[in-house]
Amino acid sequence: MPLYEHVFISRQDLSNTQAEGLIEHFGTVLADNGGTVVDHEYWGVKTMAYKINKNRKGHYALLRTDAPATAVQEMERLMRLHDDVMRVLTIKVDEHVEGPSVQMQKRDDRERGDRGDRPDRGDRGDRGDRPDRGGDRGGDRGGERRERR
Repeated sequence: MPLYEHVFISRQDLSNTQAEGLIEHFGTVLADNGGTVVDHEYWGVKTMAYKINKNRKGHYALLRTDAPATAVQEMERLMRLHDDVMRVLTIKVDEHVEGPSVQMQKRDDRERGDRGDRPDRGDRGDRGDRPDRGGDRGGDRGGERRERR
């Protein structure tokens, strides 16, 4: 059977147990239609980039499934009809990655590579691309004050 990963966002005013109950509910929908939930993760409440249905935050969850296409279509249909689910994303994958997803790993555990896209700024002295501005950089513009008329 094909392998899928589903991420869905539920409303922010649900409790954690209600949000985790949605994972179980949609897992049973898959099981009733011949599929299985290989793994699931509850990511918690996260702030979204933009408002969805007047909500700034939402409960995020991931399901890794092994199910026929008809079971996935039925689950997605029920998710879209459910009042508490705001967004659904389903991706077909070749294989499931072992261990926790990137969202569940600690930030310190992730490999932080060298930022190769930035040039070396050296000692941050003279940049070479700006003309010399001369003496004092204060607000009195050359030491003379002029009266306005």
